[in-house]
Amino acid sequence: MKKRVLKVHQPKQRTSSKRRQFIKLSGMAVLGSGLLMACSDDDDFINPTPNVFDLGSGDLGVLNYAYALEQLEADFYEKVVNGSYWASASSIEKQVLQDLYYHEVNHRDLFDTAISAAVGSNTNLKLPTLEFDYGSLDFGSRDQVLGTAKVLEDTGVSAYNGAGRLITDPNYLVLAGKIVSVEARHASAIRTLINPGSADFAGDDVVDPVTGLDRAQDPSEILSAVGDTGFITTPFTANSLP
Repeated sequence: MKKRVLKVHQPKQRTSSKRRQFIKLSGMAVLGSGLLMACSDDDDFINPTPNVFDLGSGDLGVLNYAYALEQLEADFYEKVVNGSYWASASSIEKQVLQDLYYHEVNHRDLFDTAISAAVGSNTNLKLPTLEFDYGSLDFGSRDQVLGTAKVLEDTGVSAYNGAGRLITDPNYLVLAGKIVSVEARHASAIRTLINPGSADFAGDDVVDPVTGLDRAQDPSEILSAVGDTGFITTPFTANSLP
């Protein structure tokens, strides 16, 4: 497998029009500590950047990857519900965004607990708590908040599609199917808030009109896009994920 070094870069000046799409992967949630094992191949892996955390390989690598993206979304929605746009949002918008916030926090905490139980005392195998910087993103602007949420949720669905093939435990696939349906509801709700009464909730830009299938992207594509946003300021690599 070809190794890629995918570092999350330091924040830089940016506008909403320059934001790259980045995917949320919350599909491999674990309901018990016995379902997750670190891949034994990691014993032979040498991290070319030893002072930077690497997500790892196998199911653990995918779960660390998902945990990183869950942390980002939970932090984003926390900023939203505590931001100045929240005060002027309609009751429907508040209900939708609050629901999304609770969902993402639950997903993040589920990964936190599951990975901790899986690695036990080997805490160096678990992705640390990340730090974030949203630069010029205006949390008082309805357009910027909903526009960013749209990117997060649209790409969230394709995260499961891209990472599903990397999962070896069938229990994870079942759970991924349950969570991806929630992500699709999120995406539809945000799109409806932006353009009510339209067909945007399942637009051709996210669902192929011929196949009826959503997009799929590999972790390398996703993490590259995340790095370009500058939102995540804690560096990490993903040398063992495609």
